[in-house]
Amino acid sequence: MQHSISVFGLGYVGCVTAACLAKAGYQVIGVDINPEKVGMINEGKSPIVEPGLEKLIGRLVMDGRLRATSSCQEAVDASEMAFLCVGTPGDRHGQLQLDALERVCREAGQALKGNKRRFTVVVRSTVLPGTTEQTVFPALLSGAGEASGKWLRVASNPEFMREGTALADFSRPPFTLVGCDDEDTATLLRSVYAGVDAPFVKTQLRTAETVKYVSNAYHALKICFANEIGDTCAALGVDAQEVMRIFCLDDKLNISKAYLRPGFAFGGSCLPKDIKALLYAARHANVDVPLLDAILPSNQAQIAQGIAAVLATGKKRIGIFGLAFKPDTDDLRESPMVALVEALIGKGCDVRIYDRNVAIARLVGANRRYIVEEIPHISTLMCEQASELISHAEVLVIGSADPDANLVLRSASPDQVIVDLTRSALRPEASADAEADSKAEGKAEPKTEPEAEGKAVPETKAQRAA
Repeated sequence: MQHSISVFGLGYVGCVTAACLAKAGYQVIGVDINPEKVGMINEGKSPIVEPGLEKLIGRLVMDGRLRATSSCQEAVDASEMAFLCVGTPGDRHGQLQLDALERVCREAGQALKGNKRRFTVVVRSTVLPGTTEQTVFPALLSGAGEASGKWLRVASNPEFMREGTALADFSRPPFTLVGCDDEDTATLLRSVYAGVDAPFVKTQLRTAETVKYVSNAYHALKICFANEIGDTCAALGVDAQEVMRIFCLDDKLNISKAYLRPGFAFGGSCLPKDIKALLYAARHANVDVPLLDAILPSNQAQIAQGIAAVLATGKKRIGIFGLAFKPDTDDLRESPMVALVEALIGKGCDVRIYDRNVAIARLVGANRRYIVEEIPHISTLMCEQASELISHAEVLVIGSADPDANLVLRSASPDQVIVDLTRSALRPEASADAEADSKAEGKAEPKTEPEAEGKAVPETKAQRAA
């Protein structure tokens, strides 16, 4: 059975959503307080400029599958689910203005008052994490009554459409993302998007709300990165377009998911050195590169957070698991774990370290010279066995995604505090995918599942490993 759908807000997202759902065979009624937009839709015209949209709307209106109204009550009475595509503009500080969204939710709730039929509200507007739970659902209940919580369902369904290619993007997005708390709602939306050529990703409400912002932040980051590289290349007499063309050929590290898993700071012999060299070249060419300039301070901030997380425990006997800058190497150069250890020693902590790949007896060449000449005080703190580390520590700091981390965690006692700088060693599946990225230069990055919510700071838990 085809569902009837109401779409609230006939702006850019709402018009495209309403038209594409009607094209998929649903009976769709658009809702807007602007009578001009309502009139244009009912005349078969598009209120926005988007290639192919007006022709599509005209055909759908003529076929009786799409219409519009200014009456919330009429729309709710005529539908089984509502898509909220109301604008959420930000003020000059970035705070979202949710007045219109909240008003629509209250009105929709009032239109549902007294009904006991299942009704699903899908938030397609771009909203910060927590908005659906803290603003949308309470506003719906304030109109419909608390008892409606038994049959009223909400979901987050962010859009990933670009102006100019919106119709194609609706039909073939990177994925269809739905955040909800129950399988029935997910099943309903799977059926709505059955004709969309994209993976269906079901996750938590807040995760779905966050993904849109992360995506757009990354898009903006890429644009600024490319422009700063372009400026630097131009100043150095290099063809920036050719540089980026070749750069994009690397789909193993450059254009890939490599390094895009939250973890700890980067280190090693290449990344810090090469970033410093590029910044030096840009400065001497009088090129401003604020984005590139922010990389090393941002990395240092991650190390500072890790130090603070350990010191916040108030305990002095600290066991460090992992000293090299990533798993499966003995390289300590520019290792963030070395910086963390030195800071903890400076704060009077009694530190012991275990890293199966870093043993003085086995080190040769540059690595041996580095540890003997640069950090000899740290070399005396190394444990030969993980059991020594565990026996010593009041606080166990996991600084490596090495699979042995889980062995250490399983051997820890309940009263030992765990500070997980990898942000994932405490999760059962943590080591399943760590190997791929650890082969690359840079930080070790353990697996983060699509439905898992990441942490913004190092995770501190006094708990057993799963």
